[in-house]
Amino acid sequence: MNNVQMARKDSACRFIQQNLFAGRASPVRRKQYHQLLAIMKKTLIICCAALMPLVFSCKKNQPINNPETSTGKTQIDGSPVGDVVGKITVGYQGWFSAAGDGSPLNSWGHDNLEMWPDTREYTNTYSGTPFSQAGVGQPGYTGNLGNGLPAKMFSSYDQSTVNTHFKWMQQYGIDCAALQRFANEISPGSTIKAQRDGMAGKVRTAAETYGRKFYIMYDASGWGDLTAIKNDWTNTIAGSLNLLTSTAYAKQNGKPVVSIYGLGYASHPSSVTDALDLINFFKAQGCYVIGSVPGQWRTGTGDSKAGFINAYKAFNMVSGWAVGRAVDASYAPWVTGDRDFCNANGMDYQPCAYPGTAFYNTNGPASAQNQFPRNHGDFLWAQFATFRNAGVTSAYIAMFDELNEATSIFKVAEDASMIPAGKYFLTLDADGTHVSSDFYLRLVNDGGKMLKGQIPYTTAEPTPFNGVIFYQDTNYSGGMGQPLQVGTYTLAQLAAKGVPNDWASSVKVPPGRTVILYSDDNFSGTSWTITSDKSSLAGLSPSANDIISSVKVQ
Repeated sequence: MNNVQMARKDSACRFIQQNLFAGRASPVRRKQYHQLLAIMKKTLIICCAALMPLVFSCKKNQPINNPETSTGKTQIDGSPVGDVVGKITVGYQGWFSAAGDGSPLNSWGHDNLEMWPDTREYTNTYSGTPFSQAGVGQPGYTGNLGNGLPAKMFSSYDQSTVNTHFKWMQQYGIDCAALQRFANEISPGSTIKAQRDGMAGKVRTAAETYGRKFYIMYDASGWGDLTAIKNDWTNTIAGSLNLLTSTAYAKQNGKPVVSIYGLGYASHPSSVTDALDLINFFKAQGCYVIGSVPGQWRTGTGDSKAGFINAYKAFNMVSGWAVGRAVDASYAPWVTGDRDFCNANGMDYQPCAYPGTAFYNTNGPASAQNQFPRNHGDFLWAQFATFRNAGVTSAYIAMFDELNEATSIFKVAEDASMIPAGKYFLTLDADGTHVSSDFYLRLVNDGGKMLKGQIPYTTAEPTPFNGVIFYQDTNYSGGMGQPLQVGTYTLAQLAAKGVPNDWASSVKVPPGRTVILYSDDNFSGTSWTITSDKSSLAGLSPSANDIISSVKVQ
């Protein structure tokens, strides 16, 4: 992982956070910033804890169902619903490689992991990941997880991996993926460009297969030669890869979507003239252009250069970068301020949300462990609630697969049993609450439904921490029922939870749960007792495939 690619971190509210998360800072600068942040950490936590009740007045048992904004508006103006407006988009890195994966790199890449993936559903996995611990690189790890199973990592370059990810997007209501493409990795003839080109083709295939949309998101942070982006779009994206002809390539207002991260950041070398030239280039190509902009873009302070407002206003859609921002008393006014500015200037608005973040294994003690805690989903849900309260229906989730900075929402290790034995990785139970590995996918699904008006507005995070989940097909694929908590479920009650009669072919069972399956309604007929995941109910004796009519969860 080179310095230019280290992390996309820009605070929207404090200059110290802006410096800490400044796009692609060097490791030395990162450590300095993290040391400064460590000094302020306790103050930040105390302030956030004191102010959160004032912002959300939120308790788990006190949902609010009448959203109103500070301006009295309950919906945002702008373009009609398309492939990004009114939709949930995730940032997709696709940058993990492994020795022996057959990719152009064919070596370990981006292995500075802060979280460990749950690899139980991957077709291909690899042993020997040389991950970091507390800022120190480690030799390739060939040992076991805490549960005794071999510790293995996936490669993003495997088509089966990308298929699995896009299958999850389909299952969990994620509409679109923004494939990251770094400006320093697109030099013609380079090995890394071949790697990124190959990933783009695999994303296209997976998106078409699973009915998702995707678009290219250029990361220009730390890169001054914007002509390289123009050439890449013309010669590769629209040229040799021919991505724009894909039925899965995202379009908004009938135009292919492209996004640019990095323009206008205080650390970015380009001028406002350069930025406008690039934005207008894409518009001349008939594109709908999204700007992933600094959090303080409207004021031109902190993480944003001054004098860039005309460049920002040239975008069709704006998404203020939020990773590293606290959800405190300034958060809701920041969202509504961006919304109102976009409305007043004929722009669409796509706020950025993230589940939490940390960078300890890369930076060591200079970065706190669990730096911005997830709080078993409450942190992310507070952002969704703010969006809905502001009448916003679009969102960009940072990120789908970002294991390096612990912003990933895809399936990761729940607890110490699912990470390399004796090693430190941030697990989902870090705050003392055990949640399933797919919890954040399910939470994003619920958040998207709330933004789209499919479920009522509530400040109380509604997603169950875990539960028994039935799937329509084997290997946890196809349709998916709602998580079942401890209780009894007749045929009618199962149907109400999205599990039709004679439908289930696989099931996931949380640790400590016992599930009794019945072939007939009202807990009668043949029964099976299981205590762990079953990738195929046909493997039970006798087969339980497509014949489950009632269930007890104990």
